[in-house]
Amino acid sequence: MKDVFDNKLRDSQATAVSPISPEKFDIEEYASYEAPLNERCARFWQAPSGVLVYRRMRVAEVFSAGSRDMQASLAWQLGALKESMKFKADIPNFLEPWYGLGVLATAYGVDYVWAPGQAPAIEGKFASTADLLAASFKPVAETPEGRHNLEMIEYFLDKTRGRLPLSYCDIQSPLNTLSNIIDTSQFYLDFCLDPDSMQAAMDRTADLTVDFVRKQTEMIGDALVKPGHGFSSSRVFDGLGLSDDSVTMMSPDLYLDLAVPAMVKAGLPFGGPVFHSCGNWSDKKADIVGIPHLRMADGAFSLATDPGANPTEGFADTFAGTGVVLNVRIVGGPELVEAKVRELWKPGMKLIVVTYCQTPEEQAYVYDRIHEICQ
Repeated sequence: MKDVFDNKLRDSQATAVSPISPEKFDIEEYASYEAPLNERCARFWQAPSGVLVYRRMRVAEVFSAGSRDMQASLAWQLGALKESMKFKADIPNFLEPWYGLGVLATAYGVDYVWAPGQAPAIEGKFASTADLLAASFKPVAETPEGRHNLEMIEYFLDKTRGRLPLSYCDIQSPLNTLSNIIDTSQFYLDFCLDPDSMQAAMDRTADLTVDFVRKQTEMIGDALVKPGHGFSSSRVFDGLGLSDDSVTMMSPDLYLDLAVPAMVKAGLPFGGPVFHSCGNWSDKKADIVGIPHLRMADGAFSLATDPGANPTEGFADTFAGTGVVLNVRIVGGPELVEAKVRELWKPGMKLIVVTYCQTPEEQAYVYDRIHEICQ
């Protein structure tokens, strides 16, 4: 079972697909495919334990320079929806208006930087948290990037007649948003040296998040899938997916005291917070599962997915009986996926296994083995 990160790949979780124009995509076919899967998702969401399998169709072009072109992004994603129907799974794929991970930061006057061939980036702007609080800010929807994101949602809805599942844009947590625009060295010092300013900045960023997500929720309507972005999502799931990667840089006490309250504030209006972090957050898994109103937590569990992937030890005991869904991403062949699932599962868990099998035949085998293991 080879489990290594291939640094030659553009995107280790991506699948190659052919774009399809909206005019050529069969909306009724996908709607018929999606409906029974949503019924499975609803039963899982309401149950105290269980397992679902999601074969994610992540398109590399969508999460790079191609995000600038909403027409091309939709065509690539429609190609992914079409391809996904070949793979045995419990959760349908969805459309996403992805336009970089810094859209919330633009509220503070931070502009996108477009390097050739790359996804948009944001650069640090403030010397300290106090400097950020003293600066002007405005609703995300009033920034060029925020407006573009909303226009992308309008375009996707128009071209699909609002019939296909659609998520929010990529929502970073208040912690991630601030860590990207405040000088890194000073940012982490401010947790200890200026906690009042940090708490105020987190709280303000949570308010900006709620405002922007509410606008998206109203626009998307019945087509909305939650928790969105990189999470396994469905029209019948709940919660707001928040990327909180900076957790790996922090002590548990500072994280829980100053970052978590803002995360909860941002997520509660939409069903509760949903946690994601890249890298290895296993040392904080008990703290994370205890986040108030948490609905789901996401992590990588193979080195082929993330060179800093989580070890499997202790996750089953930590999550079983809590009602919090553990969303595990596992890039790898059938033997590796099966071995990881055996280590991650125990009765009383709510587990979603995200696979990236190369062929429908391989996916069908893995799907059946996962459901046999998790009985």
